[in-house]
Amino acid sequence: MRLSKCVPMMTLLLLLAACTGGGDGENETAGLRDRYHDMTGCTMEAAVSCDQEGLAWEAMLRCDYVPDGESTVEVLSPETIAGVKAILSEPDWRLEYEGDSLNAGTLSSEEISPAACLPRLMSALRDGWLLEENEEDWNGVSCLRLTVDQTGVKDGKILSTLWLRQDGGTPVRGEIAVDGEIILTADFTSFSFYDTMMESDA
Repeated sequence: MRLSKCVPMMTLLLLLAACTGGGDGENETAGLRDRYHDMTGCTMEAAVSCDQEGLAWEAMLRCDYVPDGESTVEVLSPETIAGVKAILSEPDWRLEYEGDSLNAGTLSSEEISPAACLPRLMSALRDGWLLEENEEDWNGVSCLRLTVDQTGVKDGKILSTLWLRQDGGTPVRGEIAVDGEIILTADFTSFSFYDTMMESDA
């Protein structure tokens, strides 16, 4: 009996030791997030897709993201809607379209538009509540995987997960989930900060 009581305690001590030994990882995460929080803006391109209730949608989007300001999203493909632009304003994520609207409507109880996927991922990375962090490869790229929480305007639980390159900290992959269901994914093909203009190609 004495041994069985010691085993859980030993396990707890090992876990605590592992946590206290993770200072470097925490500093790395904080440093990465500080860079996004302090940036004046960024430009990115990504293949954004959704598959909800059997309705599949995918488009290549370019986004000029401006923190706490107006961000612009432009469709690069498919050809049928290429050139369509939308302007998004934080914090209410109001959408204003130039020309035809993106043919995808809104998703989930939080009414998230696919056009808002990239700006929302950046906003979550800057200001969301960090829930998880670990090292994980994505398609052979060594990444730091972060999951952050942001409460939606309708009080839904919105979790954003991003895979950031360990070398440089730029995004490789992003996912947005509402109430446990992944509704949007983004595979980044390029990314650059306004202040450094250092581009990262996937």
